[in-house]
Amino acid sequence: MAAREPVTLTISIVVYYSPKQQLEALLDSLLTALNALPAAGLDVLAHVSLVDNSEKPHLSANDFDSHRKRLQASGGSLHLLTGHGNVGYGRGHNLVIESHGHPYHLILNPDLELEPDSLAVGLHYLEQHPEAVLVSPAAQAVDGDKQYLCKRAPSLLTLFIRGFCPAWIKQRFSARLARYEMHDLPEDRPSSDIPHVSGCFMLCRADALREVRGFDGNYFLYFEDFDLSRRLSSKGRVVYLPAMKIRHLGGNAAGKGISHVALFTRSAWRFFSTWGWRFIQ
Repeated sequence: MAAREPVTLTISIVVYYSPKQQLEALLDSLLTALNALPAAGLDVLAHVSLVDNSEKPHLSANDFDSHRKRLQASGGSLHLLTGHGNVGYGRGHNLVIESHGHPYHLILNPDLELEPDSLAVGLHYLEQHPEAVLVSPAAQAVDGDKQYLCKRAPSLLTLFIRGFCPAWIKQRFSARLARYEMHDLPEDRPSSDIPHVSGCFMLCRADALREVRGFDGNYFLYFEDFDLSRRLSSKGRVVYLPAMKIRHLGGNAAGKGISHVALFTRSAWRFFSTWGWRFIQ
């Protein structure tokens, strides 16, 4: 890649009243990962878009000036998209995905941090494996526990146990939950043809992303990433890349209150109606 023209990476981060301190930590880690690219032989221009879905003004053009200047110094940019209201997670990302024709796009949640070599590992993989359209990272929670971002096809029973049952019941179904979360994936090499990956970090080949028209805007929140994984798999391989690492704070829709449970249920209904109902298996 270094001998050619710089490659452009676009990055979208959808926020909804996200704490500015959290966003600063994400951007700090993102800039560190971007700054590590030249030493890895990668010449990349990064254009970052913060998509503010907050209904009331939450971020301003003057926020994150130091991050903007650091990106501009390397030929990149930092933009704020605001004023469109809470259009949903997928539609927020689509505002950026649909606006460019660049080769790579990174979908990010605001509640994570990247390891310094994460982008180098992911972009190298996409460069060397043209059949790959999406790579998903290994994730660690703040307490150090591993988070499992890759999933097999869910059933209603599995989702209910995972989201709503107490720990002692989950323990009785630990084998079922481990299979759903793909605990059997090796951690020393990539794994291809992953059915579903989390939308918190999706490094994509952007032409495939545009061909499937990005996220399905009919999902407001939850399951839009599973749906996108399925549709992208028709364009190439969805890959778990354990050498690409992040730290992630999110998850647990059931613990976020009744409104999130309602959103989760509505999106689950759409997902199963689209891709087929699985009740127990």
